[in-house]
Amino acid sequence: MNYKVCNAWICQITGENIKPVFGDLTVENGRIGQITERRFPGFLTVNNDDNVIDAGGRVLTVPLVNFHDHIYSRLAKGLPLEGDFGNFQNILKNLWWKLDLALEPEMVKASAEMAAMESIRNGVTYIFDHHASPSATTNSLETIAGVLEDFNLRGVLCFETSDRNGKEKTAVAFEENYNFFKNRTNENIKSMLGLHASFTLDDDSFAIAEKYLRENDWAIHIHLCEDVSDRTISREIGNDFPVQRLKKFNLLNAKSILAHGIYLNESDYQIIKESGSAIVYNIDSNLNNSVGLPGYAKVPQSIPILTGTDGMHANVARAQKQLFLIYRHQNNSFDKTFEYFKKVYFDQFNFVKKYFPDFGNLATGDRADFIIWDYVPPTPFNEENFWGHYIYGILERTVKTVVQKGNILMNNFQLIEVDEHQIHLNIFNQGIKLFNKFKNS
Repeated sequence: MNYKVCNAWICQITGENIKPVFGDLTVENGRIGQITERRFPGFLTVNNDDNVIDAGGRVLTVPLVNFHDHIYSRLAKGLPLEGDFGNFQNILKNLWWKLDLALEPEMVKASAEMAAMESIRNGVTYIFDHHASPSATTNSLETIAGVLEDFNLRGVLCFETSDRNGKEKTAVAFEENYNFFKNRTNENIKSMLGLHASFTLDDDSFAIAEKYLRENDWAIHIHLCEDVSDRTISREIGNDFPVQRLKKFNLLNAKSILAHGIYLNESDYQIIKESGSAIVYNIDSNLNNSVGLPGYAKVPQSIPILTGTDGMHANVARAQKQLFLIYRHQNNSFDKTFEYFKKVYFDQFNFVKKYFPDFGNLATGDRADFIIWDYVPPTPFNEENFWGHYIYGILERTVKTVVQKGNILMNNFQLIEVDEHQIHLNIFNQGIKLFNKFKNS
C-alpha cells in the first residue's frame, strides 16, 4: 500500500534530540519513502484522495510503547467484588488472583481484542505484556499473539510464573513460556520469561528460571518491590531481599524488565545498574493501590527507565505525563525535570530496539511506524522547544491516525477494517461470564 502524508510536523529522532520537520512523506511498501520539507505555514489544499492523508499541520511522531501491560485485566470493570481491599496483599487476593484463576481461553481472547483496540486508539503499537490465566495457561500466549497480529501490532509476551497456585501450575507456566519462546516468536512477536514476583517464587523456581536463561538468549519480566511486602515475604521464603535473590540466580540482564521498583535501596540500585536491567514505572496503578512512589531523583541515571500502565488502561501518553508531574512534584526544578523526562524518552526508544532493532527514527527508508496527534502547534515548533510542546501540548491531545509498517490502523479516529460492533459484542458476552463467576463465588 503506497500513499502520501502531507502537511505534517515530522518529528525525526536524531541522536538524543527530536527535530520537527514540516512537510510531506511518502509510504512505499511499508517503509518511509521520500520526505519533502516545506515552509510552514502553507498547507496544500488536498482533495479527498484515497492515497493522501492530510495531517493539516498536526504533529507526527514514532508510535508509543507500553512496557508493562496486563492484557488479561481488561474485563476487570464493574465486577461484584467482596472482601477487604485495605492493603496490597488483599487487593491481589480479592481481585487479581481471583480474576486470573477465573479466566477461560475465550475470555483471554476477548481481553486481547479489547486491549488491541484501546492501544491503537492511544497510539500504542508495541506492547510488552505480562500475562496470567493459571486455569487456562497452555496456548494462552498464542491466543494473545494471534490477536495482536490480527490488529497489526507488535508484542513482547510472557506468562506470569508463580508458585501461589501450586507447583504443578508453576511447571505449566514455565512450559508455556518456553514453548512460546522456541516455537512462536517472529519479526513481530517476541518473548520474555515471565515471573510474577519474588514473594511468590521459592528458590527452586528461581533455579529453574536461571537454567532457562543460562541455556537461552532470554530475559525476565517480573514485578519488583511494588509493595513493601515483596521485601518482607521474599526474605521469609528465600532468605534474602528480591534484588539480591535475582542477582544470586543470575536473572538480571540488559534485556530484563523490572516492573514498579518502588521499595529499593542504594544496594538494590547498584545491582540493577550493573546488570543493565530496566525499571518500568506504572504511576496510575501505584496511586490506585496506594503502595507509594519512589524518590525518582535518587535512581542512578544509568538505569534505563521505562513507562507502563500495569493493565489499568492503554494511555501511555498519560503515564508519561504523570511521571513528569510527579518528578516535578518531588521538589525537582523545571530544568532537572525536563532533563529527566528526555532521558526517559530516549531510554524507552533505546530499550524497544533491543527487541525490535528496526524501530525507526522517522527517516527515509525506516519502517513506516508512526502516529499523528490531534495537535497543531500554536507557536513556533523546533528542536529547541519540542519538549515544551510535547509535554504540555501533544500529551494532552488524542491520537488521530495510526500507521504500522505502512498499514493504516486508524485514521480520523476511526479504526480501519475492524468490526468494532461484533468485537464489542464478543467482549461483553465474555464479560457476562466473568461477572457471573465473581457473583456466584
